[in-house]
Amino acid sequence: MSLKQFTIDFRELTNYKFIRNDVRFFIGQKERHLNQGIRLGKIFETGRGRVINQEYVQENQGEYPLYSSQTYSNGIFGYIDTYDFEGEYLTWTTDGINAGRVFYRNGKFNCTNVCGTAKIKQGNQFEINLKFLPYFLNTITKYYVSVASGNPKLMNNVFEEVKIPLVSKFTQDKIVVQIEPIERKIKELTNQIIPAQEIINKVFAREFDFDENLYNEFGKGMTAGTQIAEDRKLKIFETEFKDFLRSNILRFSTRFHNLPTKKLMDFLDGIETIKVNDIIKSYEKGIQPKYNPDGVIPVVKITNLKNSYIDFSETEKITKVDFDKLDNKKKLKENDIILCATGKISLGKIDLFDSETEAIASVDNYILRLKENYNPLFFTYFFRSILGYFQIERDYTGATNQIHLYWEQISNFETPNISLLKQQKIVDEIKTELDKQEKIRQKIKTERNKIDEIIEKAIS
Repeated sequence: MSLKQFTIDFRELTNYKFIRNDVRFFIGQKERHLNQGIRLGKIFETGRGRVINQEYVQENQGEYPLYSSQTYSNGIFGYIDTYDFEGEYLTWTTDGINAGRVFYRNGKFNCTNVCGTAKIKQGNQFEINLKFLPYFLNTITKYYVSVASGNPKLMNNVFEEVKIPLVSKFTQDKIVVQIEPIERKIKELTNQIIPAQEIINKVFAREFDFDENLYNEFGKGMTAGTQIAEDRKLKIFETEFKDFLRSNILRFSTRFHNLPTKKLMDFLDGIETIKVNDIIKSYEKGIQPKYNPDGVIPVVKITNLKNSYIDFSETEKITKVDFDKLDNKKKLKENDIILCATGKISLGKIDLFDSETEAIASVDNYILRLKENYNPLFFTYFFRSILGYFQIERDYTGATNQIHLYWEQISNFETPNISLLKQQKIVDEIKTELDKQEKIRQKIKTERNKIDEIIEKAIS
């Protein structure tokens, strides 16, 4: 699907409290009539959860659920011994990839600081079935989500501006009865989903004989591969001066010398490995292209890399004329590996370009082409496993969002020196499991489409 194009009068920007000027919002205005209905701020008092980390959960275990983002199973981060909220609420994810997902909560519970909360105001005159609202809101909140520095957000003041349709309580109740069995089926399917990185880590752990929970011991960091792991705890450790020699640039950072990193480095030292530089036929940096709304050649940018597939649904494009002027080495070829080399959370995303489509990569990415003696999909899976991505987390440079990975570091990364036959065996096993997961996701998508159809019919 190509990027949508439309024109808008500048005066329209002043019609909205926050002077929204992003494309997503105005597509929603035109296609979903977001300006119709009652503002949520007229009906709800909004709040937010508090900062509660994993260490706190472990030290204060109890019976009350702690909800976070949908990164965790059913949104539950853990159970603690006190509660902040009681009764019927809407909650939504305020930050990250799941920003804007809305849920119905009832009972005594808690929320982390990535959750907004909404409770019906006293004296509210509108009849509301709170179970109905998430079904409707989840069809439109994506249009209100804003993105800054790569981090999607839906904050309270914006949530309060979202409008809901004037649907009778009788109709709301009827819709809930129709949708609840579909939701139960979705929940059953969702419980079968295993994150791709867990599958990859499990296979590599068995094949190379290490603890598959090592990724949690290593913990969450700044790079893409670490995001499924648990938050790191503050630890004090000692190191010997001779250990600084393990870095070819005498790295002094705790990222390089902490105990889980040492354990992983020792493990790699104990198996037969080969440097990336020795299996690379060539590498290229992407380019800074001249985007054109009439272009036809897609540009793979950071946002298009999903660390599991390349998303071509919304890509910026360049013209065929500009594409033909490029050096052939800068044009993507089938089985090229694209590695993101910059940005908090984005750094370390790695995907295989397995298409014959003409395309290029943006300047934030490296394009790697392997020699015939190494399987590109095995290479990709390896750097999504803890054995690969810990090296990325260990060696990036910079701070805050301005973190980078340079070819000098990448070329010295180590990968297993095993036969193509064994590489293919590992690839086949992982791919079989990932394909099963994709079938489950497609079933979930089909069921969610049924919900959208029911909502559309009710409010049209």
